[in-house]
Amino acid sequence: MPECAGRIDEYVDGDETRFRASRLLQDAVVRNLQTLAESSQRLTDAIKASEPDVPWRAISGFRNILVHDYLAIDVDAVWLVVDQELPRLHAALQRMATRLQVE
Repeated sequence: MPECAGRIDEYVDGDETRFRASRLLQDAVVRNLQTLAESSQRLTDAIKASEPDVPWRAISGFRNILVHDYLAIDVDAVWLVVDQELPRLHAALQRMATRLQVE
């Protein structure tokens, strides 16, 4: 999951104009969001509980939209997730990884 978030960060580099101008970039971002969200469903409840502020259920729901409505994906919504939600999720994932390495 952290790798997917990192790839998205690398691809868009905070540049909305670049993201909107490239279907290839949009496809890469959506694919990594799908993988990230799918992976979140495989985390144990105990691991998820270590970051209670992460909207795990919403991430799962977003995954379903990305996978099942891929022909009608709203680029505006994807950008909002990338710009507003992904940085917080990425930070939470890094904290989780650190905790798992310590244990």
